[in-house]
Amino acid sequence: MGRAFEFRKERKFKRWAKMAVQFTRLGKEIVMAVKAGGPNPETNSRLRTAVQNAKAVNMPKDRVEAAIKRASSRDEKDYDELVYEGYAPHGIAILVETATDNTNRTVANVRSYFTKHGGTLGKTGSLDFVFTRKSVFTFEPGDRDLEELEFELIDAGLEDLFVEADEEGKDIAVIHTAFEDFGKMQKALEEIGIEVKSATLERIPLTTVDVSEEEAADALKIVDKLEEDDDVQAVYHNIAG
Repeated sequence: MGRAFEFRKERKFKRWAKMAVQFTRLGKEIVMAVKAGGPNPETNSRLRTAVQNAKAVNMPKDRVEAAIKRASSRDEKDYDELVYEGYAPHGIAILVETATDNTNRTVANVRSYFTKHGGTLGKTGSLDFVFTRKSVFTFEPGDRDLEELEFELIDAGLEDLFVEADEEGKDIAVIHTAFEDFGKMQKALEEIGIEVKSATLERIPLTTVDVSEEEAADALKIVDKLEEDDDVQAVYHNIAG
């Protein structure tokens, strides 16, 4: 069948592996949302957002419903949400968000990924000057007038609105607001009738580091290991570009 077949097979396996990780993380987010605010998405905005994000990555409906049902059980474990901060080689900052039922296991794993690849784990708050937390919403722009939309969303805390290409090369509109304006922007978009593709709280770098491809590869070894860990929900870095 040749190299082309092997290449396609490898890409397919990588895509499946990525989907499996996404589903695991979203399943945890659904569980935490239900634990915090109940199993009804209509009255639980965090759960509504988690379900929305699950739909955006084509997470099967039965898996979403199973996660909600599982979270409603008293026997379902709770997760602690913890943030770890550190540096990769060449001065690259890395921030890690986790959700875990065993903090000892998680911190040991995270520390090992840094140390094995030439990085160091720092103290909580050590990267406050590097990253800021933002509310990020995405939607398909279609033929909507984005300049007019900007005016409509100013009162909801709009800071930035731009269009970029998604993984499939399609246009996707991206909104940035302050962390504390998440609920206000979510409500405004619902009232306007915009179907949000994803709604997340992300860490945006305030300062970035210019590095060579080889130096970036050194740092991304840590990022890759972190992203493979089941306890990790998100990983951020400040590599420029």
